[in-house]
Amino acid sequence: MPAKRNVSKRTVAELVAQLGRMTYGESFANGLTPAQWTALRYFSRANRFSRTMSAFAEFHATTRGTASQTIKSLAQSGYLTRKRSKTDGRSVHFNLTHKSKKMLSDDPFEALVGAAGTLSESEYRTVARSLERMLCKLAQQEGKRLFGMCTNCNYFQKDDSSQKGESGYICTLMDEPLEEAEIEQLCVSFQPVQ
Repeated sequence: MPAKRNVSKRTVAELVAQLGRMTYGESFANGLTPAQWTALRYFSRANRFSRTMSAFAEFHATTRGTASQTIKSLAQSGYLTRKRSKTDGRSVHFNLTHKSKKMLSDDPFEALVGAAGTLSESEYRTVARSLERMLCKLAQQEGKRLFGMCTNCNYFQKDDSSQKGESGYICTLMDEPLEEAEIEQLCVSFQPVQ
């Protein structure tokens, strides 16, 4: 049986950073920049409340100006469509086009997803919980917002009064029913369950 390897906090941080660098380096693919790939991934996973330029800027940890340029280039290239919010005329929501969905089937990020697939289910659950704790700590220190999914959110609630055809879940912050597909999407208003 091999001896247990001593692993320091620094080693963990360096491994996480190295994974990020390797993934970033591979993201210059199919004519898109790493920022554009990140935007396409974000908009493919974001719920309807979070498909805005400012939400993407927060998620990508960049300025609104930089996020705006990235989104503008994707829209001009036919990867995103713009739609004014029905509830707030100032807000614009972005959605993927067929072209971007097709492009995402060749996403270089899938190499990292494949590498994660070499872990057992219990290993990747442990890694995910550990990385989430690290992310929470950094976000708290930096005053940044966390993104997460409805199923792990404080605002997520079962709605017993739901009508036929609805998922039976509600976002209590937005006071809106949630579609089944939305409960596993990223949300800018995510508040972790304590």
